[in-house]
Formats: sequence, C-alpha cells, structure tokens
Amino acid sequence: MQLEDRTCLVTGASKGIGRGIAEEFGAHGANVVVNYRSSEEDAYDVRDEINDGPGTAIVAQADVSEFDQVEAMYEQATDEFGTIDVLVNNAGITVDKKFENMTREDWERVIDVNLGGVYNATKVCFEDIRQADEGRLINISSVVGQQGNYGQANYATTKSGLFGFTRTIALELANEGSTANTIAPGFVMTDMLKDVPDRVQENILKRIPLDRFAEVEDIVGMARFLASRESSYMTGQVLGINGGMEW
Repeated sequence: MQLEDRTCLVTGASKGIGRGIAEEFGAHGANVVVNYRSSEEDAYDVRDEINDGPGTAIVAQADVSEFDQVEAMYEQATDEFGTIDVLVNNAGITVDKKFENMTREDWERVIDVNLGGVYNATKVCFEDIRQADEGRLINISSVVGQQGNYGQANYATTKSGLFGFTRTIALELANEGSTANTIAPGFVMTDMLKDVPDRVQENILKRIPLDRFAEVEDIVGMARFLASRESSYMTGQVLGINGGMEW
C-alpha cells in the first residue's frame, strides 16, 4: 500500500487524526498537502516530519468554511504537486450544548465547518479526483453520527450527513473508477476528547467493548488503505473503527 505517486490533501492536518493521516501518507511516499486553519507551528512540525522521511509535504493555510480560501489552497497545492489524487476531509469543530441552549450561531458554526468545509474542499478537488488514476475521497465522520450524543445535536448532524454525501459522491465517481468512502472513528485520544470531563469519559468507556479509547494509530492504517489502489473495489462505505460500539 505504497503511495509514492499520489498527491494527498488532508484538511485539519496539524493535530489529532488529521496529523496522523498526513504523517502516515508521508511515511509511505506520498506528496502531502498539510492544511491548517490556526495551528501554524504544529502544521510546520508535520511538514518537517514528512520531509524527513520518504514523503514530500507543503503547508497550506485555509479555513475550510471559506470557499475562496479553499480555492487558494488548491491552487497552491496544484502549483507544487500537480493534480490531487486523494482528498481527506478531516477538518471539524465542536460547539457542544444541550439543544435547548444551542443558538442558531452555535448550529451554523459547526455546520459551516463540518459540512460546508467538506463541500468546499470536495468541490475544488472533484474534477481532479474523478479524472485521476483511481482517485480517492475519504471523509472522516464519527460514531457520534451513527449513535447521536448528548449535547452534540449540531456535531452529530454533520457527521451523519457525511454518510449520504459519501454514498452520493461514490455513485457519481464510479464510472471513472474513483471512489469515496467514510471512516467513522469511535472516541479517539485527541485534544477533543481530552477536553471532555473525566466523569463523562468514564461513562463513554463503559460502552466500548474493547475497554479503551482509540489511539490515532488505530485509525490511520484504514485511511492509508483507502488512499491506496488496493481499495479499488470498495466505495460508498462507512467503516466503523470504534472498539466494538453498537450503532
């Protein structure tokens, strides 16, 4: 599952799952575009890590909810590497509140990044992916999109929305031999989970048959498989990596 001839754009790649995916792609020889919104220092650390190995990386700043910024990022990426073979829509945010306390602003902020950002990045890369030699769209969803989660009506809506989006894009890409799939991780040890109160983490852990939270390393191998040509007969799928949680 080497990626030497693949150009991969990973949104939200400065931290967490996105960082792990970007570094995994780089470790297997890919050209990687490391997108970030505000964590500039972390993004350059990812770039340096990749460039110290067999891969090649550049950093591209863009708020994925802003279409013009995503277009500029695409132009930077293609000027450096040529067309995009693999897009990983990973960037996302949370604004957690009970629905009764959730404002329209809270709702729209999460929708704009988690779904609007997916639209924007996919739109600018769509023709590249369709015309690529086995192009790949990989969306990062969540078990929360499958189960729902208390206080996350906005986030759960965006993550479940990716299922319908992925399936539809998979159908529209199929004639060209390119694919679209979604990874739905469970609860992963990233900054997002670390911000959850300990008592809530304990309750979540009780629902995980494997009795542990995921590490980023548990997720990235699936992303690499989906980016590679070995996954050529898998499309339109939701792949749960959640320690055995029911959904």
